[in-house]
Amino acid sequence: MRLTKLILALPLLLALTASAELRLPSLLSDHAVLQRNQPVRIWGWSDPQEKVTIRFHQQTLTAQADAIGEWEAWLAPEPAGGPFTLSIQGDSSTVVVERHDILVGDVWFASGQSNMELPLEGFTNQPRPINSDKEIAAANQPQIRLLLQKKGTSTVPLNDIAETWTLCTPDTARRFSAVAYLFGKEISQREHVPVGLIDATWGGTPAHSWISPAALASANLTSVFLDAGNIAVEQAHANQIRAFRDQEDAALKAQGKPLPVRPGIPGDHQGSHTPGGIFNAMIAPDSRFTIKGVIWYQGETDSDPPRNPYYHRVFSTLISDWRNQWAQGDFPFLFVQISSYNSKGGWPEVRDAQRRTLSLRNTAMAVTLDVGEPTNIHPVDKQTVAARLALAARAMVYGEPVEYVSPSFQQATTEPGAMRVWFTHADGLTSRGQEVGGFEVAGDDHKFQPASAKIEQIGSNQTVLVSSPLVPNPRFVRYDWQGYVSTYLYNAAGLPAGTFTSE
Repeated sequence: MRLTKLILALPLLLALTASAELRLPSLLSDHAVLQRNQPVRIWGWSDPQEKVTIRFHQQTLTAQADAIGEWEAWLAPEPAGGPFTLSIQGDSSTVVVERHDILVGDVWFASGQSNMELPLEGFTNQPRPINSDKEIAAANQPQIRLLLQKKGTSTVPLNDIAETWTLCTPDTARRFSAVAYLFGKEISQREHVPVGLIDATWGGTPAHSWISPAALASANLTSVFLDAGNIAVEQAHANQIRAFRDQEDAALKAQGKPLPVRPGIPGDHQGSHTPGGIFNAMIAPDSRFTIKGVIWYQGETDSDPPRNPYYHRVFSTLISDWRNQWAQGDFPFLFVQISSYNSKGGWPEVRDAQRRTLSLRNTAMAVTLDVGEPTNIHPVDKQTVAARLALAARAMVYGEPVEYVSPSFQQATTEPGAMRVWFTHADGLTSRGQEVGGFEVAGDDHKFQPASAKIEQIGSNQTVLVSSPLVPNPRFVRYDWQGYVSTYLYNAAGLPAGTFTSE
């Protein structure tokens, strides 16, 4: 009996004592870009307590695996260059694991929902980004590397992804985020360095899905958890419909009958609306990889009435959470103010919440009101969006002496029967020949009325004087407080003012 038990247990004992595979994460694959001029974490897995030797360029490091076989070491900062080879070897094996064609440059993490996800080739049956064919044809860019993550959710934080880095070719670029690719191309060409771009996007997702559960709890975002209850009910209903359809389809297949074309299932988001779910699968595994900064384009889903009043707190929590997860300090976080679109939802509220998020250090906002389309939630002019993000990076990150900030609301002061709006970054303020529009004023009752407006210079300041006969004693002013707008104010750098309110 004892011998029988030993024989039966032998495969399990062999499995437990076999050497663990010495491996690196997918983020450290062939063709990767490592961040220049910063310490870079190299990590992986091996036998517990195994000593691992890491070699890269002219550096040799050692690391000791912990009790569960995880190890990490830090490369000293390197200037831009390459290609190099990264190799690791454990002291219990002669096998050397190598990763080839590694460049050193700047790594930008691109994330958000569908307007960031929109690939160069466009979405099926939707208008394509302008100049997409030309950009795809010219996408053989050896100094740019791309990593396109698949969508996924998880109930627990994951430690690796399945996808690896690729060369930038017409075939890989066509499926990559248009905004991210165009941004990265400009940075690479202007800074003359390799650029690595990580595309971690998912259309139609709220910001809370991208935040860690711990940060959601720590920030006491009760609005998110109240929303989560409704999301869970909707998802359960969607699962019931899916199960019923699967049964019907199985019966039809058994009878040899064709399957019907079915409409989408209401409330079925494949878990992408669950708080923290996308973070666990698509952000947590990346947060050990050293980056230069983040570009972000999201907010349309949070324009829904239950969410938009809280977007400022949720978005600020996301930025702070990611900086905490990456542990690289206040790295640059550049984001897009959602564009102009004929929606009845809370688009102005979200745009104003994004503006107020600029109170966080090392953030910048690309205003895109003037590229919006009244009936297309995915405006095709991604060239301008990417250029404005790149302009912010050029100034804020790379130190170019260029204006990158749109005319920004500073304060509103009262005058007899009118209000005067003061701006920063408003040199050369102009409506480009249009009537100055988009302004509204309200009295103490907070009921806004359309107002007339004119640009006036007071000393060295460009201001806008706003008034309405319907509001004899105005106390509050707001600008472009509609989903879709068609009047704009530009500064001398050609950057438009974004939505704001003085309330």
